[in-house]
Amino acid sequence: MTRLFGFIGLLAALGVGMYIYAKQAQSTSAAAGANNPKAAVSIIAVRNDLMSIAQAERSYFATEGKYGSLDDLVSSHALTVLHQRPPYTYDVETSGNGFRVTATRSGDDASGTPAELSVDQDMQFSQSQ
Repeated sequence: MTRLFGFIGLLAALGVGMYIYAKQAQSTSAAAGANNPKAAVSIIAVRNDLMSIAQAERSYFATEGKYGSLDDLVSSHALTVLHQRPPYTYDVETSGNGFRVTATRSGDDASGTPAELSVDQDMQFSQSQ
């Protein structure tokens, strides 16, 4: 009888754990700005690309003493990311003391993805609908 209660307790704990995991997965995709799993994966990939470009900017600054354009990063082999991940295209704006990497969505995509995502030299992400 004790084993039966233990087994029922284990099943209840697993059920609660699965419920919590499902709710966290939903809130993660909503925080990424996506209403469906495919869009959430796309946004995560774009954020990873932005992070790679920002890290390449930091490396480029360490070796060259200035921030570089996207073409500078690619030609110096600091970056292997493409200039786009459809429906987003990437752009880098530099100044003497910082940079902003921006991913802009082309077209009127109704999938709930942000129109623009960006990251700056402090690795702070922002997005706009």
